[in-house]
Amino acid sequence: MPEHAASSIDRLSGLLIERVDVFAVRLPTKAAFAIAGGTVTSADSTTTRILVRVEAGDHAGWGEATPTPAWTYETAESIFTTIDRYLGPAIVGHPVWDLDGVARRFDTVINRGISIGAPLAKSAVDLALHDLVGRALGVSVGELWGQRRRDDIELGWIVSGDSPEAAIAAVAEGRDRGYRHFKVKVGMHRVADELAMVRAVRDQAPDGQLWIDGNQGFTLDGALSLARSLADVGVVAFEQPLPANDLAGLGRLRAASPVPIALDESLRHPSDLVAALRLDALDIAIAKVQRSGGLLLSRRLCQYAEDAGLGIMGSGLTDTELGFAASLHLFAAFGLDTAVDLNGRQFVESSYVAGDGVRVEQGVATVPDAPGLGVDVDETAVAELSFDLFA
Repeated sequence: MPEHAASSIDRLSGLLIERVDVFAVRLPTKAAFAIAGGTVTSADSTTTRILVRVEAGDHAGWGEATPTPAWTYETAESIFTTIDRYLGPAIVGHPVWDLDGVARRFDTVINRGISIGAPLAKSAVDLALHDLVGRALGVSVGELWGQRRRDDIELGWIVSGDSPEAAIAAVAEGRDRGYRHFKVKVGMHRVADELAMVRAVRDQAPDGQLWIDGNQGFTLDGALSLARSLADVGVVAFEQPLPANDLAGLGRLRAASPVPIALDESLRHPSDLVAALRLDALDIAIAKVQRSGGLLLSRRLCQYAEDAGLGIMGSGLTDTELGFAASLHLFAAFGLDTAVDLNGRQFVESSYVAGDGVRVEQGVATVPDAPGLGVDVDETAVAELSFDLFA
């Protein structure tokens, strides 16, 4: 066995999880953001994030969760208590390298119901463990996996408005920052108004990738009407038009839609992808780290999608810097060559980061190559940003 390999194994073999600390922090917001389910951020305000620090020996790793009740059922309070009272205590004393064993322990304390069972909370701890193991070994997450097919990922700019004029202004802002690709949030207004908005985006960005996201906000008839009206616009995907559990309806929509159907909220767990495939309910699988409970299960889902011959697109949950970096590692591992929706920087300040964080230039993000996730956390800043969530 090579000497460096033996030393790496020695460094991890006796490294056990000693502490799992949870922090609720308030971060400044940059702009308003709404989806079909409701408001995600408000302009010039703050938003709550849950940060997790996992400690083992001389090493520590960090992860984050994005409470988004407008999108899924987990709140800041539920994420905090789930980690603090259930997930954290369940893994103290467990080997840090055994990520699969951690996932199994998670399911013994917060099991799956209709969904994966507290995926945002599980994801935050999963990210922290990937970060910790990478830092302990001195390698990035991609090197840890032995899988990185790209060194950079193109980003898409989010358009979330209520009129063609608002859409034009959003595209102009994105283009000023070097972005070429755009994702339009739909399902909040009349179909005619949203059609006009999507067409306005295409007129302003004739050569960029354009996709739309319904966030479960449509009926079958409404989604089909919009899809048929957009057949000539060059939309590459209609993301999650129907409710997540309506796989039969999504199958009927896919059969009739001239626009490829992509699923996000429907794919909480890799087994959900199996069910969707059996019903011919999708053309494209959306990879989203927090939705699927972290990097471990997200890799399984992406691998299954790739093996099944599906397209894969990438998305985030208005993640700040830790989640942003984690998503880039996942998307780079599978060589995603389409623009991805990692929109956290568009709406939220990652005030807890030491240094500049992930490098983004002209709408292209460089996949971090520093150890772990590749983002350094300023623990003093975390302490200053923290607040008592239950006061």
